[in-house]
Amino acid sequence: MQFDIPLAERMRPKSLNEYFGQEHLTGENGIITRALNSGSIPSMIFWGPPGVGKTTLAEIIAKQSNRPFFQLSAINAGVKDIREIIEKAGKNDLFKIGKPILFIDEIHRFSKSQQDSLLGAVERGTITLIGATTENPSFEVINALISRCQVYILNALDKDDLINMVNNALKFDEILKLKNVEVKEYEALLHLSGGDGRKLLNLLEIIVMNVNSSLIEITNVLVMDLVKTKMAAYDKSGEQHYDIISAFIKSMRGSDPNAAVYWLARMLEGGEDPKFIARRMIILASEDIGNANPNALLLATNCFQAIDVIGMPEARIILSQTAIYLATSPKSNASYVAINQAMELVKNTGDLPVPIHLRNAPTKLMKEIGYGANYQYAHDFTNNFVDQEFLPEKLSSTKIYDPGNNAKENEIRQKLKFFWKTKYDY
Repeated sequence: MQFDIPLAERMRPKSLNEYFGQEHLTGENGIITRALNSGSIPSMIFWGPPGVGKTTLAEIIAKQSNRPFFQLSAINAGVKDIREIIEKAGKNDLFKIGKPILFIDEIHRFSKSQQDSLLGAVERGTITLIGATTENPSFEVINALISRCQVYILNALDKDDLINMVNNALKFDEILKLKNVEVKEYEALLHLSGGDGRKLLNLLEIIVMNVNSSLIEITNVLVMDLVKTKMAAYDKSGEQHYDIISAFIKSMRGSDPNAAVYWLARMLEGGEDPKFIARRMIILASEDIGNANPNALLLATNCFQAIDVIGMPEARIILSQTAIYLATSPKSNASYVAINQAMELVKNTGDLPVPIHLRNAPTKLMKEIGYGANYQYAHDFTNNFVDQEFLPEKLSSTKIYDPGNNAKENEIRQKLKFFWKTKYDY
């Protein structure tokens, strides 16, 4: 018996029959099951939270398809490591026993150049790539690589899966089955594991190996007494990172200061970088508040600067003040919508010429051919305004910015109507 190997590793499934969860992929009609039965294994990316079996599933695929298995971690591997494995995979003798599988854990941590180095081998079929990521691959993996892979979502393990994992370990593990263990309550075990199967099994091992009794009765009180850890589940590098910042942003957008401060506290208690939080508030101040309250962007920017000077723990107060201000501010996404519409307009209309009266005329020749001619300087006119066209001729009178329905932007709307008449008659 190998006491130095963690329980989670000792209990790692060797086949789909032993694998917990992900029925949509590994069940009788699951897409992974069908791929193994057909012998046609595509390159793929597994996206899911920590501890749901991404690495294990890759190993099972390699074993059941009888293929060589190479593994890299994006944390410490570079382009050189990738090329060495691709070179090994390209040797003819390996193809006799199936196309090699290259598994890359945390593939989202690879730089663009590292991801680019995989493209040729994947496209030529030199390797079958299986990547694992806790982040949305749409944001973290280059499009060229995603287009050559199937993306499969692995879900968090449910309560039944986790309980079955505990019972299975107590029944079949070479070490734990020698102990007299009875699980009276599962709640604390499941809560502290946060749906992470690996964390659950390692937690179970800690409890069993630290109770000196002929009968070990696992209760919620016993678990909490033995495991001194924060109750707030937060993983700065995992899915919780994005879920909680999403909840924080949506709470401010939804004008709920109670929820905003709660999610702020969750992040701070979990050790999140205060600058990351402040940067997201700057974005929200412009995207979701905009000209409904221009001071929001100023306060959010000042918040970022202030926490850099102050630091934690006092920075929490500044973050709280700003989050509450943004949550209770009037809202408008008019600027956000306007720039998106303008960019779409540019894509659809191409490089339209700048009206000749708006062109710069730094040389005599440019002046002679009319650059800048008939341009009217707004400050020479009443109210510093003159009615002239500033868009390309093809887009003349196109409406892009639609002021939001709030006090500040209603003032803007009336001002635009006063100056531009029907051109800004919304």
